[in-house]
Amino acid sequence: MEASFSRRKLVTPEELKALNVRSNTWGACQMLSHLSAILFFGYLHSLVLGTAWMLLTGFCLGVLINFLYAAQHELSHATVFSTRKVNEIFGRLIGFFMIFPRDYDQIMHFAHHTYTQNWEKDGELVREPYTLRTYLLWMSGITYWKNRFFGVIRRAKGIIIEPYIRAEEEAKVIYESRVHLALYILIAFGSVVTQSWAVLSFWIIPMLATKPIHQLQNTIEHLGLSHKDDILENTRSTKTNVLMRWLCWQMPYHTAHHVFPSVPFWKLRELNSKIEEQAGSVHRMGWIEFQIEVIKCLAQKDESKWPQNEVWVVPTVGGRLRVPAE
Repeated sequence: MEASFSRRKLVTPEELKALNVRSNTWGACQMLSHLSAILFFGYLHSLVLGTAWMLLTGFCLGVLINFLYAAQHELSHATVFSTRKVNEIFGRLIGFFMIFPRDYDQIMHFAHHTYTQNWEKDGELVREPYTLRTYLLWMSGITYWKNRFFGVIRRAKGIIIEPYIRAEEEAKVIYESRVHLALYILIAFGSVVTQSWAVLSFWIIPMLATKPIHQLQNTIEHLGLSHKDDILENTRSTKTNVLMRWLCWQMPYHTAHHVFPSVPFWKLRELNSKIEEQAGSVHRMGWIEFQIEVIKCLAQKDESKWPQNEVWVVPTVGGRLRVPAE
């Protein structure tokens, strides 16, 4: 989509060709480091189970597991490894672990990229406008996990209600959900038979409990921005540090990712610099700063009552909220 800006003016074809080059080395290093961190904290967690320290190790483990979605996201774009099939295999494995089937997630996410901030077509906007209550429930992970669990069960029953899933895609989404559900039931049955709490202790409980940390990144990327067909106006990047950028697989450079989704995660910083050279600074806020401002706004009125084609969650200036004129 060209919208009100031209991608060709941001990056030349030659620059984009160079940026689009995949690398098994970079992809493997990022994947290995993330999985190794999970194994490390999983090991620490096993040493302190039954003590107060398990709260800390469980927190670290859960955060690392939740942010594996960043890997699934990049794998869906086939930008982690040079070989497309390798991206698919890892994407399916992680999608199972995240209780977020890969094919379903990819269909929804591509609709999000194609129709960013379009209320009727964006796969991530098929929801009612937030009120303060529904937003806080989503942030807590309560409604997030409800949607994930019951969504898999519903689709396994053959019931597709998502408008972004085309008729020709329904069969594979249903089959994928049935495979996932069958394997989850098998794991649960095996845990009962062996009287093992490992699945709950090292996977389910840490992942569910720390979802609010992951939601800090999920909610900041578009909420409170314009619904115009303009990536530079409807997408927000995140002010954060090098550790969090590693954890998020460089997704804090979110505007750059949306402008050119084909560019691998490890080149997004370079791409972001090129975009800012041509277009000026992009929308950017810090995680906590954003949460404070969006909660202030939703405490005043729900999302539907804010201007739809203006930015309404903005950085604080002089300690006060800058609110756009209606």
